[in-house]
Amino acid sequence: MNVIVICCDTLRADILDHTWRDAVHTPNLDTLRQMSSVFTNAWAEGLPTVPMRRNMYTGMRSYPWRYTIDDRGSTPNLHGWHAMPTGHTTVAERLVPQGVMTGWVGDLYHLHKPTMNFMRGFLGYDFIRGQESDSQRTGPLSKIDMAKHLPDEIATPEARPGMAKYLLNMLDRQSEEDYLAAKVFRSAARWIQDNLENRPFYLHIESFTPHEHWDPPTYFADQYFIPDPADDVRDFIYPQMVQGFRKLTELEIERTKALYYGYITFLDKWIGYFLTLLNDLKLWDDTTIVLLSDHGTELMDKTQFGKSPRAMHPYNTRLNFWVRHPEESLNGQQIGELVQSVDVAPTLLSLFGVEHEQLHGYDLIPLLKGDVGLRNEVMTAWGQFAAVRDERWNLIVNTMREDPDTRLYNTRKDPDETTNVADANPSIVKHLRGKLESFLGEELPVRYAHQPTSDHTVGFGDWAHSNLSK
Repeated sequence: MNVIVICCDTLRADILDHTWRDAVHTPNLDTLRQMSSVFTNAWAEGLPTVPMRRNMYTGMRSYPWRYTIDDRGSTPNLHGWHAMPTGHTTVAERLVPQGVMTGWVGDLYHLHKPTMNFMRGFLGYDFIRGQESDSQRTGPLSKIDMAKHLPDEIATPEARPGMAKYLLNMLDRQSEEDYLAAKVFRSAARWIQDNLENRPFYLHIESFTPHEHWDPPTYFADQYFIPDPADDVRDFIYPQMVQGFRKLTELEIERTKALYYGYITFLDKWIGYFLTLLNDLKLWDDTTIVLLSDHGTELMDKTQFGKSPRAMHPYNTRLNFWVRHPEESLNGQQIGELVQSVDVAPTLLSLFGVEHEQLHGYDLIPLLKGDVGLRNEVMTAWGQFAAVRDERWNLIVNTMREDPDTRLYNTRKDPDETTNVADANPSIVKHLRGKLESFLGEELPVRYAHQPTSDHTVGFGDWAHSNLSK
């Protein structure tokens, strides 16, 4: 058995199951989905990016934020945003002694920062440089045009250093193959070809696409919306940088959605390139493919773009979690049991037949064989907020202070979670809050062991403010 994991950052689950109000063209992912069993009730555990990868890679919960690992220099610095604890063992570390070749390919630059250690156990890895504010390139500033992606008033490196850094990183891009998603899946294809003699293998692919910046080749976004040139609608490839400055117009909103949709269609093309190689090499008969996302993002569902800790809603916290197994009888199912990202690691180990101590997550292969009754609720946390979700309710609370705005949603009657019914259901609030307190081992509010700080954190933005503002 070989296993390939494809994890796509910020890829909404309702986009790929086509329940989102706008249709997004994803033919290659549609085919893979049809070939797979799909966990339709899959949820994040600890958010965002780095805590999620810890629970995915190890099967150990990231939440509560219980570790005091040194995070000097980490940026962003959030609760749970730190390296893996020494006592946690990655899937890759467990597989190598069993004779499994392990590899990692991706452009998720957070995992390669000096404070991180996520490559433990991978015998080879290819870090594709340049996403977001990756410390790749610092000039020349005269070569970038920030006004293409921002209002004139904030189109400067001092005002938006993150945009400047990304555009510098992209200066050498000439063709579609130079875009980062294309580089990731071309590199993954090379890894497969290089390791055909090294079976069994485990390849973990991390595509930062479609995380912001929503910057596909323009013709992919144009499939969804092309504004009239006279309207001066710019491509706000990182819309949060604008909506903190002013409200977006309706045309700007439509174009920004088109950028996200186009980025997903672009991603789909290059995933298709990779899947075609697997078909050409006849790997389907002995290879499991696991397709994942780490979280979603808001597309003006509640008046803005982007994700935030307070918004523990499905657009943010529901995951894509598909398993395409060589045994055909295990495919083609829609499985509604509550599962979480922390279940990824024990499921991967089960595919390889590797025994291990009890982890926080569960092996999901029995669900493919018809088992039921895995868990009654899931808990998701991001910073000081946590959510307790069961088959009917979602409770969102501030765990670090008494919260006058506790929110409860009846997800059966209100799947979009638009109406807070906490006041009308005090017993449900008490019950779900009690579940969280029991898990934490203390009453709310709590103080976590990990207390992130921005002390000693320096970056391109610090230089831009101190040098260019003079």
